[in-house]
Amino acid sequence: MRLSRILIPSALLLILASCQTMTPEERRAADERTCAGYGFRAKTDAMAQCLLDLELDRRAQTRSMMERNDQMFWRPPIVVERRVIVHRP
Repeated sequence: MRLSRILIPSALLLILASCQTMTPEERRAADERTCAGYGFRAKTDAMAQCLLDLELDRRAQTRSMMERNDQMFWRPPIVVERRVIVHRP
């Protein structure tokens, strides 16, 4: 019983800590490291273009994911069975 009192909150904290998102400053630093890894030097037009391309790719990926979700949730309903009522005189 005592062990579960320690393990359950610890597991919840671990799960919540893994859901952390990046701040804009952290994202910018990561993008700069990525572009520097590609060989671009800081404060050049090529570096600025690389950073812009990374941001545009990120936004395009977000739009694509949202569009796929919209198609999945808002498509027309699928008719599985269609009943036909025939009136006989």
